[in-house]
Amino acid sequence: MSAELFSLEGKIALVTGASGGLGAHFAVVLARAGARIAVAARRIDMLEPLVARIQASGGQARPLVLDVTSATSVSRCFDELASWGAADVLVNNAGVTVTKPLLQQTEEDFDRVLDTNLKGSWLVATEAARRMITANRGGSIVNVASILGERVAGGVAPYAISKAGVVQATKAMALELARHRIRVNALLPGYVVTDLNRDFLASEAGQKLQARIPSRRFGQLTDLDGPLLLLASDAGAAMSGSTLAVDGAHLVSSL
Repeated sequence: MSAELFSLEGKIALVTGASGGLGAHFAVVLARAGARIAVAARRIDMLEPLVARIQASGGQARPLVLDVTSATSVSRCFDELASWGAADVLVNNAGVTVTKPLLQQTEEDFDRVLDTNLKGSWLVATEAARRMITANRGGSIVNVASILGERVAGGVAPYAISKAGVVQATKAMALELARHRIRVNALLPGYVVTDLNRDFLASEAGQKLQARIPSRRFGQLTDLDGPLLLLASDAGAAMSGSTLAVDGAHLVSSL
C-alpha cells in the first residue's frame, strides 16, 4: 500500500483536548502527515508549547480556546478556524474521568464526565459535520473512545458509561453522515502510558493489571499512530462506523 494514502497534505485537522497526553501526541502525528493543525483546549496557554513544537518542525499550527461542554464555545471555535477553512479531519479527544467507587460518585461527578466525554464529543462532531457539509468536501471524524466503552472496570462507572455512549454515537453519526461523504469512526485505546498514569502503571497495582493483558504490555503513544492515520486519511476511505481497538488483545481476553 502506498504511503501516499496516509498523507494529509493540504488538509486541515482539529484536535480537541490537545493540551497534553493523547491529544498533544495526535496533533504532532497529524502535522507530520502534512496537515495544518488547530489544537483546542480550555486554556490557550497550555497549548502554546505544543504549537511551538509543531512550528519548529516545519508544520503549521494554531491554538484555539474550546470548552466542549458549551455549544457557544464550540461554535466560536469553529468560527475562528474558518479563517483557514472547514476542518477536513476532527480528532474528538477531549475527556475527563473521576475515579472512585460507584456509590461514592456524586451527581456532579456524573454530570462532569458525561458532559465532557459524551455531550462534548457530540457537540463538536455535529458542528464539525455542519461545517464539512457547507464546504462540500467530505471529511473524517475520529471519536476517541476507550476499550471501557465495550468492557468495564471498577471505580470509573461514569467514564465507562460515557465511552459506551461515544461508541454508539459514532455509529449513529456514521449512518446519517455517509451521504455527505463524512466518515465517522471510533478509536478505542487500551491502557497507554502517558505522563499522567506512568507512576501508577509502574506500581505493583499497575503490574498486576499488565499481567491480565494478553500481550503482557501497556501501549505506547506511538502504537496509536498508524491506527489514527488509517482513520484520518484516505487509507481508510471505506471505513465508517468502525470501532478500532488498540489494546494488545485486552478486549478479547477471557473473563
